[in-house]
Amino acid sequence: MANNEVSDVSDASHGEDARMVALGYREELKRVLSFFDNFSVAFSYLSPMVGIYSLYTLGLGTGGPRYIWTIPIVVACMMLVALVFGELASEYPLSGALYQYGKYNVGPRYGWYVGWIYGFALLATVASVDSGAVLYIVDLVNLWFKTDLSSTNHVTIFVIVGLFFIVSGALNAVGAKIMGRVANLGVYVETIGTFGVFLALAIHGFHQGFGFLFTTQHVQDVSRNAFGVNLGGNWWLGAALVAVLANAYIFYGFESAGDISEETVNAHRSVPRAMRSALLYGGIASFVLVMGLLLATPKAGIAGVVSGGIPVVLAQLPSYITDFFLVMVVIAFFSCGTAVQGAGARVAYALARDGALPASNWVKKVSPKFKTPANAVLIGVIVPFLFMLLVLVNPSKPIHILWFYYPANVNALYALVSFGVSGIYLSFFLTVLGSFIARSRGWKPSGSFTLGKWGLPVTVAGMTYLLVMFVNICWPSSLSSGRALFNYGWITLLVMAVIVIIGGLYEFIVRPDRKIAAHRIEKS
Repeated sequence: MANNEVSDVSDASHGEDARMVALGYREELKRVLSFFDNFSVAFSYLSPMVGIYSLYTLGLGTGGPRYIWTIPIVVACMMLVALVFGELASEYPLSGALYQYGKYNVGPRYGWYVGWIYGFALLATVASVDSGAVLYIVDLVNLWFKTDLSSTNHVTIFVIVGLFFIVSGALNAVGAKIMGRVANLGVYVETIGTFGVFLALAIHGFHQGFGFLFTTQHVQDVSRNAFGVNLGGNWWLGAALVAVLANAYIFYGFESAGDISEETVNAHRSVPRAMRSALLYGGIASFVLVMGLLLATPKAGIAGVVSGGIPVVLAQLPSYITDFFLVMVVIAFFSCGTAVQGAGARVAYALARDGALPASNWVKKVSPKFKTPANAVLIGVIVPFLFMLLVLVNPSKPIHILWFYYPANVNALYALVSFGVSGIYLSFFLTVLGSFIARSRGWKPSGSFTLGKWGLPVTVAGMTYLLVMFVNICWPSSLSSGRALFNYGWITLLVMAVIVIIGGLYEFIVRPDRKIAAHRIEKS
């Protein structure tokens, strides 16, 4: 039996090698990740715990308890995207995923733009995820050691987040299998931290009935909104369009399964399945966690939860149980940050391998001992740390230049975080659009996973969702509106424009697409 299993793995590896050669590459990375490892990385990046613990109060404060029903809507729409990505991942099982899909479906220049936006968004996400753990770490340290640390202190932020970057980088550099193990741990922790929280709160006793999940608690009325924001007085056309962002900001990351294709055994089959599985399990876990938190809302109402966050709900549990779940949250943040950093490093490696980045020869080097893109991983440490310097920019008064407003007491890192999400959605949209363009040119998927006759309608539906949600994310509005809680008025759109313009200037001057094209001509 063992010999048969070894033979199956060997056959799959040879098949992947042949496909890479057909696409113009040779095997450099170590193919050691199983389906579960691949799924774990994708699921850890999506991370229901990180998403819910970061955005629950925004969803609740802008949509009321009824916002929970936007979860299945977003998951269903994103599943369309996951199906399209799965088809592409099966056809092009290469590191760099979205960059590769755009390159082969449309062309070198198109692929480079997708890779630039997607890679930048990933590295921005590393900074946002790891910085999000600071609040929970500081709370635990203060509780256990009777200290008085502040989660807003710059030194505290840099020390904690810097350690996260370095440890994650070390784990990513010493082997894909180690990254997989960290992600495996993340899956177990996420399962305990979502279903476990629900069970603990249920055993302790819910304070609300099931009907509470269908109420708005009048959040659409500015006079009764805990944030004091104006949602237009209408839940469907106002509050819902804003509250859905709390879930739109969570349900992505499944595409990272494709970023590590070259390190996954039987990638052309495993990756599409891992993408769908991560999204579906993430949706179920998120729904269960949010439902538990809502049903455990104190009788006093949602205002206290919106102002105090999830700890207000967990405080109803015995302190040792609350501490245990907070430790699970910290581990989930670390696992998520490690997965995102690993995915970002693979995108940098893929671009550098085609000569499309500055110092490409250095960035693309693979560790001879560990068979990992060690220098690209180092990029995944340095760039997010540079992003962290933005935390020092925190104006005490609102800044008004022309029609641009920057709110007071919002550090600039948050603006970059908002780009991370909008950048992901834009790169997703461009990738699905690329698939549509390829189909219109006569491309017929030939991988082990295809959508068959459903390919075109699924592609069009997924593309439509991404465009609508991208506009919803970036649409500028006054700082008194609910959407400004997510995109800070014009800031998200402005940061997006700056990143795209910088990329455009680099592409125009350096023309990395020519090197990408030359690679295809020389190697294919």
